[in-house]
Amino acid sequence: MFLTGCMNSSAAPQTTFTLLDGSSRTTSDLRGKVALINFWATSCSTCVAEMPLLVSTHQKFRGRGYETIAVAMSYDPPTYVVNFAQTRKLPFAVAIDNTGVVAQAWGDVKLTPTTFLVNKRGEIVKRFVGKPDFAELHRLIDQLLAES
Repeated sequence: MFLTGCMNSSAAPQTTFTLLDGSSRTTSDLRGKVALINFWATSCSTCVAEMPLLVSTHQKFRGRGYETIAVAMSYDPPTYVVNFAQTRKLPFAVAIDNTGVVAQAWGDVKLTPTTFLVNKRGEIVKRFVGKPDFAELHRLIDQLLAES
């Protein structure tokens, strides 16, 4: 399902992602890259099912300036998130939104999975609620990576 409209090319909110290793990344750090920000939860069966597709998407495009950040929802127990990321050897950044402030900043995300695709200029070009059509997602990432 795609929700567009007022979301077309709006600036991504300035947020700080706290990663599992304790480091942090900000929206500004993603400038110059195409980024996929995925809000998910270990208790969400669609999220768990789409994770291998997010991994393969990340591996396909990462050498070309593509970045993935998976943001676990505030209600997800951190131990579950760490266990999930480690057992599945997730190759991308995983953040925990302990306070819910990141989900709030990105449009008060409540439904998982909710995924945002951000262009090199830091603008949200697409928001997916539910599992994306990965063939379309790949075409869009290709287009965005080709932009100068």
